[in-house]
Amino acid sequence: MENSEGVKIESTVVTEEPSISALDIALFVVIITVAYFWYFKRDKQSSSSEKKPYTIQPSSLSSIEQTSNSSFIKKLKSTGRSLVVFYGSQTGTAEEFAGRIAKEGARYKMKGMVADPEECDMADLVEMKEIQKSLAIFCIATYGEGDPTDNAMDFYEWLQNGDADLEGLNYAVFGLGNKTYEHYNEIAIYIDQRLEELGATRVHEIGLGDDDANIEDDFVSWKEKLWESVCSHYGIEETGEESNIRQYKLVDCSEVLPERIFSGEISRLKSYENQRFPFDVKNPYLSKIAVNRELHKSGDRSCMHIEFDIDGSKMRYDTGDHVAVYPKNSSELVDKIGELLNADLDAVFSLLNTDEESSKKHPFPCPCTYRTALTYYLDITSNPRTHIMKELIEYASDPKDQEKLKLMASSTPEGKKEFHEWILRDNRNIVHILEDLPSVKPDLDHLCELLPRLQCRYYSISSSPKVYPKSIHITAVLVNYTTSTNRVNKGVATNLLAQLIPTNDELPQPTIPIYIRRSQFRLPPKSQTPIIMIGPGTGLAPFRGFIQERDYARKEGREIGEMVLYFGCRKKDEDFIYENELQEYVANGTLTKLHLAFSRDQPEKKYVTHLLEQNVDELWNIIGEKSGHLYVCGDARSMAKDVHSIIVKVVMEKGQMTNSQALNYVKKMEQQKRYSADVWS
Repeated sequence: MENSEGVKIESTVVTEEPSISALDIALFVVIITVAYFWYFKRDKQSSSSEKKPYTIQPSSLSSIEQTSNSSFIKKLKSTGRSLVVFYGSQTGTAEEFAGRIAKEGARYKMKGMVADPEECDMADLVEMKEIQKSLAIFCIATYGEGDPTDNAMDFYEWLQNGDADLEGLNYAVFGLGNKTYEHYNEIAIYIDQRLEELGATRVHEIGLGDDDANIEDDFVSWKEKLWESVCSHYGIEETGEESNIRQYKLVDCSEVLPERIFSGEISRLKSYENQRFPFDVKNPYLSKIAVNRELHKSGDRSCMHIEFDIDGSKMRYDTGDHVAVYPKNSSELVDKIGELLNADLDAVFSLLNTDEESSKKHPFPCPCTYRTALTYYLDITSNPRTHIMKELIEYASDPKDQEKLKLMASSTPEGKKEFHEWILRDNRNIVHILEDLPSVKPDLDHLCELLPRLQCRYYSISSSPKVYPKSIHITAVLVNYTTSTNRVNKGVATNLLAQLIPTNDELPQPTIPIYIRRSQFRLPPKSQTPIIMIGPGTGLAPFRGFIQERDYARKEGREIGEMVLYFGCRKKDEDFIYENELQEYVANGTLTKLHLAFSRDQPEKKYVTHLLEQNVDELWNIIGEKSGHLYVCGDARSMAKDVHSIIVKVVMEKGQMTNSQALNYVKKMEQQKRYSADVWS
């Protein structure tokens, strides 16, 4: 946030003739100004390196001493390191993979460090050739609609716009993506190709991880072959030394004053007591829950309409944006870990990086209690990855438990099969593993080091700021399911939200940390542009905001274009959400047409895709003849792909094009933001 000051200048009218003319004063001011800037600019240039302070970025994993923009190179040289692993991460997985690679480097006599490209001057990659047997590895996720992650954006743009000579740079790239999305691993593929174009040497072929399948398996398989290529390229051999070295050491903080102990804050101590604008991923806003009501009319499933109060927060959102919600783990699971490990969850501790030069001093805000770490900072409900299995082996006292962990940690076909069936298929989390392998008793501080960070959850905003400037609405299905081991797994965020029911005005209202994430999912700039919206289930969420905004424009007397909505659910009398609202918009003319598909209200299932195939003329009239916009929101794995195929067929048939021409037409629609998708898998 930029702050500005307004300076009030007062003038006095003088009637007598001044002894010094205005021209003299002007010349004097110019001379003084020039002299001032010349002197201080010279002084700044001569002493900038002395005046720049050492700073710590507690939320980064850059391992960079902030003494200059090129310090990652200086650190490599000063500490005798030859391996740097950069990560582009939105949810923490790429960052985790980068850490595992850097740690394994020691087995190949390559001391490594992990770096955040956002905190580095990436132009200094040209200096990597000055370090003997050096290697740069990039673990890069593709985010959204083929976009770089936030922390890799500057690096991506530097590669696009720059022409640096990277001859002598040795590199390898691993991409993290999802095949259900159109732009699968697009950023990693681009970086891999662009580095080669700039003269760098690819030590190992790019690896492409698919989060829709088994990205852990993809990564482990690629990593094994990576080290084979590294050994061949540099003429080195594996030392055989295990890399199970702790990255953090335990510090007893029992004497720390209570006011210096974190209690769930994301970055700044006491940030929820003393809120400061602007609010973002590291500084969320503690919002009150204004409304929490059930949308389903019957049945055993639940869908919540929730309104977050942002009055007085200075936060602004646009229709189509996302809101991030920071969840916390259930006390039942947290207590279970304490019980299984016979640990005092209220003991205050800190984990301190053993690399004294690293800017990431702690894996999460420290000091805190174990209860706080397990509740707010660590993911205890997802499936642990294979490296955690490996680290748990030493804590198993039963040989059978040891062998099972060794098998799942191995990269053999049998090991991969066991890990897939026992961890992934049976959907075991760390609590279930500790329950089912009772002799495994890891030190709680080590477990806290191993577990990934608990991530915020993103929801499409289902309101318009024109109509609701002081609140943000979301539409969320409660996630509960029974696994093959007869355990009930619960969605972390939705089950927390379900408990946050507003009370009467006399009692404190429930709160939850949130922030707004900008989106490219936008209404056309002109309100008269016709649009088609396809959103079954909670895919309706952003379109509720779209319709509200167009209705607001209509009530202001502005011309609005056709609005056609395709919505589907199981049963009309069970999960037709926002039914009354939608019917009202149809009645007042804001919503031109409402196409409904209730999949289980008749013997043969009926989906929105069936309705699209029945309305070819309407589709072409809007997207072809009237150059309208088309929007899709919902399931990426099947629905969004099916819609895309139908649109291509419509363009072929009604536009009289070949398949290739139709694909190019749809591609151009996407580039012009006339075909937009907000999907998830």
